[in-house]
Amino acid sequence: MAGSCWRLLAAVSLIFVAPAFLRGQDPIHERVPFVPPNLRILRDPPPIEPMWLPLSQRLPKQPPLLPGTVALQKIVGAAGIIFSGHVTSIGHVPVPLGQAPASTTVSFKVEGAIRGVSSGETLTIHEWAGLWASGERYRIGERVLLFLYPPGKLGLTSPVAGTMGRFAMDSQGRVVMSGQQVANLGTDPILGGKAIVTYFDFAGAIRRVGREE
Repeated sequence: MAGSCWRLLAAVSLIFVAPAFLRGQDPIHERVPFVPPNLRILRDPPPIEPMWLPLSQRLPKQPPLLPGTVALQKIVGAAGIIFSGHVTSIGHVPVPLGQAPASTTVSFKVEGAIRGVSSGETLTIHEWAGLWASGERYRIGERVLLFLYPPGKLGLTSPVAGTMGRFAMDSQGRVVMSGQQVANLGTDPILGGKAIVTYFDFAGAIRRVGREE
């Protein structure tokens, strides 16, 4: 009788103990991981904001360029003759075929001498006749301030950079700039973007740029 009881007790123990051992043989993907009760699992973690790292160190600021000053420097630097005055005569010189090209002669009474001339003198220049034909003309009595290229081998000259080297002047002797000239020269610290400038101020800007060359 005692032997039968022990056998019954052993059978019952196997029924409860066997599943625990068999669980240890489950495949890895079917096992449930053990999680401590005090550990919080975040099913939907918050998004991580991207961090932007500087690619290089901050560079020092560069001084702003003054396009008007640069343009004025180029015009002044290229000019061999700079003056203000009025037109006294105009002539046309036809030249025989095979020699120098036909030219237009324009004479000026120099009023303000800045480079290459003297105040009070009469200056006569020779321009290629094609400029007159293209519309770049003068009229008797017209007052201008001119930046002229140094005369070439044939003795011909013309305003530096075309219309940029020729400025009109009013009856009061002030320099009157076109819209193109204001756009290119108006940021000069002396000219100050003004369409009408006194000759004194304009000549001062020219001389300042000339010293900086």
